[in-house]
Amino acid sequence: MSDPFADVVALLQPGAPFSKVVTAAGLWRVRRGEPGRTFYCAVLDGACQLEAQGHEPVALQAGDFVLIPSTQGFAMSSLPPPGPDQPEAMPVVLPGGEFRLGSTTAAPEVRYLVGYCVFGAPDADLLVTLLPQLVHVRGDSRLATLVQLVADECRAQRPARDVVLARLLEVLLVEALRSTAGTAASAGLARGLADERLAAALRSMHASPAQPWTVAQLAREAALSRSAFFERFSRVLGVAPMEYLLTWRMALAKDLLRRDDCGMAEIAERTGYSSVNTFGVAFTRHVGMPPGRYARAQVREHAHDSAAVAEAHA
Repeated sequence: MSDPFADVVALLQPGAPFSKVVTAAGLWRVRRGEPGRTFYCAVLDGACQLEAQGHEPVALQAGDFVLIPSTQGFAMSSLPPPGPDQPEAMPVVLPGGEFRLGSTTAAPEVRYLVGYCVFGAPDADLLVTLLPQLVHVRGDSRLATLVQLVADECRAQRPARDVVLARLLEVLLVEALRSTAGTAASAGLARGLADERLAAALRSMHASPAQPWTVAQLAREAALSRSAFFERFSRVLGVAPMEYLLTWRMALAKDLLRRDDCGMAEIAERTGYSSVNTFGVAFTRHVGMPPGRYARAQVREHAHDSAAVAEAHA
């Protein structure tokens, strides 16, 4: 049986190599807003507040994990938060390497690990649109265990600490993305797969992307009327059914073009297009360049990266 979530994660190639431990005390607020960055935060001790653009403020507590795959701008602050006129806090690096917000003399009231993720896929922006805009996980025993392991690794000064922490964060990231029970995930693939009816349609699309699906056919897979399926899919996934299918087909096409082991006719057939020409028109409209040019650009980029690695090890 096709696993849509595994498909997306496999193409995304997520990693979390960048992180820092932050402690805070008193009244403070810090804002972030870097387009294209996927941020995460694991609260290790204490409590604080998250204000993400387009969402109600959330009080975070120890064991909580937050993921913002497509950053619209957000703020972390004390509980209660400072007044609107108070300037943004500037982090101070403490002797142990931690970052402090607010008072540098008072005992820390919250301690959290924050960082941003990277994705190995060149088309990560395309795939990230299939994920929720905000994931807040609380009360999940598996996530709580992983957060505790991350906290223990942050406190310890064991050999290979950074390597172990990066691997733990990768697992934490994937676990958070697939978590649905007890989460307040916004529209996206995770919520769609938690819906038994929609999951059936999603699995069908991923199992047979080349099939000439229509909304009516997908509605039958979900055992819903056409109108009920379209409304439910669009609300839960955040995109219309055909838009989701097109996004997934383009992600598959990019992956096949990067591998350079398929002809254009085969790629067109495997992604649901009747001819190379119709595939080329759809790809160009969606990606911004013809598939042949995209493939050549990927070859040049791979050669450049390989040369850089070779030079670094020379």
